[in-house]
Amino acid sequence: MPESRRPLWTVVVLLPLAAAALWGAARLPWGSAVRSRPGTDVTTNADIPGAELAPALVPLAVLALAAVAGSLAVSGSWRRVLGAVVVAAGLVPVWTGFLAHADTDAFAGRALAVVGGVLMVAAGALLAVRGHRMPRLGGRYRSPGAAKESARTEADLWQALSEGEDPTAADR
Repeated sequence: MPESRRPLWTVVVLLPLAAAALWGAARLPWGSAVRSRPGTDVTTNADIPGAELAPALVPLAVLALAAVAGSLAVSGSWRRVLGAVVVAAGLVPVWTGFLAHADTDAFAGRALAVVGGVLMVAAGALLAVRGHRMPRLGGRYRSPGAAKESARTEADLWQALSEGEDPTAADR
């Protein structure tokens, strides 16, 4: 049965979308504050970006992008571990978006952080549950010699030793 590539492509699409959402949430205003200029009596109303109230947003966006490369490069149980890390990291912006002390009129930044976190959780859950069945990058393109070596069983190796061959010697 051929391996399905759809879950892998879903992860590869969800993680950059999550990174974009988290990056956007870090740039959008989450509140405002009255700030005074030192040495003067002038005060201004300044927007507070999400990166100032939730400094983890930008590093989590970078982590989501790095997880794309990681999900393509690793396979097996390592993909499950990566999925668990992505799920845990995705819960941070969801938690922050709901609990951040921000103005009620600056809802877009917090909502975008929650969306980015939910996308990360979805991608991480998919990696954790189905990651071991997803194809590995370049796994189909093994050399014939490498395929032959991996196809040899322990019985074949003992048989080669019985016949006086060195099974560890490379075929030339």
